Amino acid sequence: MSVDAQRFMDLTTYLSMVWSAPLQIVMAMYFLWQYLGPSVLAGVAVMILLLPVNACIAMRTKNLQVAQMRYKDERIKLMSEILNGIRVLKLHAWEPSFRDKVLAIRQHELRTLRSIAYLHAVSTFTWVCAPFLVALTTFAVFVLDQNNVMDAKTAFVSLTLFNLLRFPLNMLPQVISSLVQANVSLKRLQRFLANEELDPNNVLREKRRDGVSILVDHGSFAWGKSEQPVLNDVSLSVPTGSLVAIVGHVGCGKSSLISAMLGELERVSGFVAVQGSVAFVPQQAWIQNATFRDNIVFGNVFKEKWYHRVLAACALLPDLEILPAGDMTEIGEKGINLSGGQKQRISLARAVYNRASIYLLDDPLSAVDAHVGKHIFDQLIGPEGLLKEETRVLVTHGLSFLPQMHHIVVLVGGRVTESGSYQELQQRDGAFAEFLRSYAQIEETQSEDSLTPPLTPHSNASSREGAKTHHVGRREASEVLTRNPSLRDNPKEGLHDGDKDEEEQTGEKLIEDEKAETGSVKLSVFLEYLRAVGIWLAVVILLLFACQHGAAIGANFWLSAWSNDAIKNMTVEEAKANTRRRLGVYGAFGGVQGLMTITCAFLLALGALRAAKTLHHVLLSNNLCAPLYFFDVTPLGRIINRFSKDIYVVDEVLMPIFLMFIGTSFNCISTFVVVMVTTPIFGLVMLPMAVLFFFVQRFYVASSRQLKRLESVSRSPIYSHFSETVMGASVIRAYGEQACFVGRNDFLVDDNHRSYYTSITANRWLAVRLEAVGNCVVLFASVFAVFYRDTLSPGLVGLSITYALQVTMSLSWMVRMSSELETNIVAVERIKEYAETPTEAPWLESKRPPDGWPSEGRLEFHKYSVRYRQGLDLVLKNLSFNICGGEKIGIVGRTGAGKSSLALCLFRMIEAAEGKICIDDLDISTIGLGDLRSRLTIIPQDPVLFSGTLRMNLDPFVSQSDDDVWRALELAHLSAFVSSLPDGLQHICTEGGENLSVGQRQLVCLARALLRKSRLLILDEATAAVDLKTDDLIQNTIRVEFHDCTVLTIAHRLNTIMDYTRVIVLDHGEIAEFDSPTALLAKRGVFYNMARDAGLT
Repeated sequence: MSVDAQRFMDLTTYLSMVWSAPLQIVMAMYFLWQYLGPSVLAGVAVMILLLPVNACIAMRTKNLQVAQMRYKDERIKLMSEILNGIRVLKLHAWEPSFRDKVLAIRQHELRTLRSIAYLHAVSTFTWVCAPFLVALTTFAVFVLDQNNVMDAKTAFVSLTLFNLLRFPLNMLPQVISSLVQANVSLKRLQRFLANEELDPNNVLREKRRDGVSILVDHGSFAWGKSEQPVLNDVSLSVPTGSLVAIVGHVGCGKSSLISAMLGELERVSGFVAVQGSVAFVPQQAWIQNATFRDNIVFGNVFKEKWYHRVLAACALLPDLEILPAGDMTEIGEKGINLSGGQKQRISLARAVYNRASIYLLDDPLSAVDAHVGKHIFDQLIGPEGLLKEETRVLVTHGLSFLPQMHHIVVLVGGRVTESGSYQELQQRDGAFAEFLRSYAQIEETQSEDSLTPPLTPHSNASSREGAKTHHVGRREASEVLTRNPSLRDNPKEGLHDGDKDEEEQTGEKLIEDEKAETGSVKLSVFLEYLRAVGIWLAVVILLLFACQHGAAIGANFWLSAWSNDAIKNMTVEEAKANTRRRLGVYGAFGGVQGLMTITCAFLLALGALRAAKTLHHVLLSNNLCAPLYFFDVTPLGRIINRFSKDIYVVDEVLMPIFLMFIGTSFNCISTFVVVMVTTPIFGLVMLPMAVLFFFVQRFYVASSRQLKRLESVSRSPIYSHFSETVMGASVIRAYGEQACFVGRNDFLVDDNHRSYYTSITANRWLAVRLEAVGNCVVLFASVFAVFYRDTLSPGLVGLSITYALQVTMSLSWMVRMSSELETNIVAVERIKEYAETPTEAPWLESKRPPDGWPSEGRLEFHKYSVRYRQGLDLVLKNLSFNICGGEKIGIVGRTGAGKSSLALCLFRMIEAAEGKICIDDLDISTIGLGDLRSRLTIIPQDPVLFSGTLRMNLDPFVSQSDDDVWRALELAHLSAFVSSLPDGLQHICTEGGENLSVGQRQLVCLARALLRKSRLLILDEATAAVDLKTDDLIQNTIRVEFHDCTVLTIAHRLNTIMDYTRVIVLDHGEIAEFDSPTALLAKRGVFYNMARDAGLT
């Protein structure tokens, strides 16, 4: 999007030159023949000889650009993943590893760019020197014939024609280059457009009268045509109006079966038939960057009564009451200010509001609290719910819902092993009965644990600290949605709850509008680029340009003197000697010019590469060090725009513009110097023309610059919308809203083109006015030459007019290039803006923690308060408590209570407003973030994997041996699965780990924790999205492998913490209760009410 489409647009700029340049060359050569006769063929021979050189350069450049685009795609893809998973990266202190990965790709890209730049330098040398070489060879052959006289008329008419040749000869390489680039982009687009698309016949949409809404007959399905089937010989019939559950262990194919019903999988054999409209709720909710209402209505007509019925059934009315702007509150990109449960309920409400015939629900209840899940099932999904007349297919891990199902489908290893009613499956005593027994045993064990006082050395350490000053009255605990710009919660990122700080009740936008600077580009921006290039290198380049144009002026003055020799009386021998001398010096001037040109071109290439490397490195480093809040309020597309379009401008656009601007500026200076030297009176009209030129130039540049800024700002929403669309493609297709999203994309592109088209028309406005200024220069130069004809030699008059004829084009290109320079330097301005964003605390401090820290895992909060940023209320208020080493602490509370905020504080993802946190008596604010985060371990709720090998996802620093990795996988109950993969540890994970199930990804996160195994482990609702068996596997492994470690668990399922030493109950950022589970149940307080809602009392 950012480069390939742009290159086609760039080609249109030069398209007319495809026929115009050859025509100009032919016409110039015809007139040269009229003046120089057959001698011009020598010049034609030079041009023909230069064609293979340019052709070779073009072919080599094409191959290099293919490689460069491949590296660019890799870099942007990796940056997109990094930004999507930035929370996990920071929590694991993996920024250095992923920065090195990006820089490694960037190094390959820069190496390719260096080769391209050097080829361009050679190409520049050829097209700058081509007109002079043509003139030199033509004049040399011309004077070989003694009958030919090199007078002023011959010399300067020919020189003017040679100068006219300069533009088409200069433009042809750019046209060729642009054609080559467009051809490369065309092939890339062709490959993309030729990729396999989803077969619309994967699902048959036919009307049936047999009372069946979904029919799968002996269906086998795969994620791609070349991949192995993930579902084999599946047969399934879903009667209209029935409620069907799909159950099975992690990785058995539940979500794949839902995808097959949607047509998202390749049908290998059999068929799927669906009758009626479909609504889909994915396992990981997809939320748009839109208002609360827009996310639910989703382009349908707003019907208030139905809307409120849907909100009530989805338990969203309490959230609606607390929203700053009601249901018109902006949700933020990917729902960053929502908890996982809130996002899932909005996703569910979207499906219900759509009024479909069939509802495919991929485990929507796993992300909500038990009492909320019961409410949604009873009021919405269940036999008496709002959808009781519709067909519902529900993937679930909740055993309590199964007896109410009309039909249950059991999946094992991608096959349907059993199906039937709850009673039928129990009587068969097959896979389902075994499934129930194993889960019931897990629940029974956990229930027994909950009634047993914790047998730990710290069991008597009740809430002495918490009871001092932190007990607050019982408050009504309801889920709230408040705006927390620092807790981003999306399907690909970790820590997330509703620990949102409630901003002022104004409903102001969460996502900040992109800034568009106004006025002239600040001098600091130019200095930033010059510093990146190298100040001394820039000075040397300017001096070389001066020498190059000095040599050109010297050559033309020498040609003027040569032409005056025709009026002198010389003998034949003197004329021959004079001709050799004139020709030799003229050639020497050209040689100096050529040497300066190629040296300058290579130095420019070197400077451009240095600037590209420096600015990208600064942008990357600063973005990885930016605080979490920056990513919450900045859309992903906006950041990607900096790394794609703006870096592309720095890499490939800026330096050629600098080259053209400096060249045309020196051309204009040369013209006025020559005209002023030959006819000093020209200075009288030069001043008013300069004033006119100045005003025209400033008016154009100011307008053009701002239009470029507007064009840049209007481009970011295109990327954001595209990224959002791709992430929600399966949902969009399920609802049949493709046309709506394509239309929105078209609107954004049109909006972007408005600024671009206006910029083009401004360019035409400039051209007319500069033609007028240029014509005035030619007019007055000619008039003054005639006026002083008695005192000027013919050669000087010819020289003056020749230079004056060039001024229109030079002025035009100088203004355009100055405008292009200012408009494109905006890319540096935008990079500079993001390179100067506030960063987190230093990665390493002078004070380093001792080796082995933390050795005990003691934790102390001392009068600790925190807010997400200045101006917001505190989310944790004056917390003081101690946790002994080895204790197992549960952290519970309603949405918005501050649970995940507490975990974030341990990693200093948000900094203290007051107070401190000590781990093993060491104040964590005194050490670097790298030391802190690398010594703690967290298992987040949403497991994030990156594209790459499985081993890289477990150990990106390659600091562990393969034996250690396999041991971690074995303890995480993944070794059998990984061993079954053809590539084992080198198995390639797709972006986000999409080729693994959610449960498998969560087990990978457990393996990460086992590899690090620090003395302090935090679990942020780590088992909320997995089935009970996987939950039990994770809990048992943690109990055994982390038995001597301090464990803090933010609990979603209260039964997982009933055997813990103590439980912290948070309410509105304060400690409501803090004691052992048994004592808290006996108190009949907040914790008791939560346990009762969960069915544990």
